[in-house]
Amino acid sequence: MRFGLESIFEEKCKIILEYREKGVPLHLVSARYRVSQSAISRWAKMVADGGYDALRAIRGKGRPPTDMGRPRKKKPETELEKLRAENERLRTENALLKKVQALVAERIAREKGSGRKPSSR
Repeated sequence: MRFGLESIFEEKCKIILEYREKGVPLHLVSARYRVSQSAISRWAKMVADGGYDALRAIRGKGRPPTDMGRPRKKKPETELEKLRAENERLRTENALLKKVQALVAERIAREKGSGRKPSSR
């Protein structure tokens, strides 16, 4: 279950209020809310240094998610978009085949120049 940032902030405030203001021992607050003692201590220090608004700035644990890789392509919807997408794919394929053909021709020419027989690959 995912909580909104505001409800997480409110929950942290409630925990710190119970721990600091009401004087409930750290281990009891930790057990009641199922939050580590070190996290509660860190939050309490933040509140002591910067007030309760300092808790609002806390983000999730770990590195923030990054947008890795290529963005997803939008699927063509109209017939014209489909034809344009296919045309682009065929142009790309054609360019790749031309490069491969040029590389093979270059290799054959290089092997002929060295006096060796070209391999069958």
